[in-house]
Amino acid sequence: MITSIQNEKVKLAKALQGAAKMRRKEGLIVLEGARLVRDAMLAGNKASFLLITTTFYDEAVFGLARAHGVELLEVDEAVMQHVSDTQQPQGILGVFPMPKAALPDPLHHVLILDSIRDPGNLGTILRTAAAAGVDVVLLSPTCADPYNPKALRGGMGAHFRVALANMEWAQIEAACSGKAVYMADGAGDTLYDETDWSTDWALIIGSEAHGASDDARKLASNLIRIPMAADTESLNAAVATGVILFYATKSKK
Repeated sequence: MITSIQNEKVKLAKALQGAAKMRRKEGLIVLEGARLVRDAMLAGNKASFLLITTTFYDEAVFGLARAHGVELLEVDEAVMQHVSDTQQPQGILGVFPMPKAALPDPLHHVLILDSIRDPGNLGTILRTAAAAGVDVVLLSPTCADPYNPKALRGGMGAHFRVALANMEWAQIEAACSGKAVYMADGAGDTLYDETDWSTDWALIIGSEAHGASDDARKLASNLIRIPMAADTESLNAAVATGVILFYATKSKK
């Protein structure tokens, strides 16, 4: 059993929970909790190693770990608390290779995130995008790190069910070639449910706090809006994404 926070693998896991720069450098991420670890392995991702406490037990996780030949390292509760990003650790966390960005081909329905800086909000949007069935989520340079611990928890496994990629705006523009590009905007002229979703499209969702960037406005060919009652100024970005995406993906059928 590992009882020291100076253990090299414990130190690595702790460091990966911090700065995005460290995750990019090592090409590794940390997943906490049985569900995220299980979802990742079911999607074919092999953990570098798993840290577990003596009280943790999940036959499905253990079975997948054995099948994948994953190293299981038992740690005491104090070590798990030290490494965990949550106040109440679930008894397991895994260090996994960072998923490689690969754009599906062809791309019919694209979600573009513009300056979504709150990692929890970002995770919720990714979960929504996966559920709605978009082909890919493209993140602008000013978005939060999608592999931030809060984003991973908010995504509830969506990171392994929908393609995502960090891109510069020039790359995003190239990925949108031949598509109608819509942007959600409170001042939009067209209602989202009066928009033509029958062809290939891209949808830009911006930060409700900071507004759309100049790059996003240059790329958008149409501004669309969600009608709201009373004096409501805007919706949370994740809520707006859900409202529009589920309508848009249903309309294609």
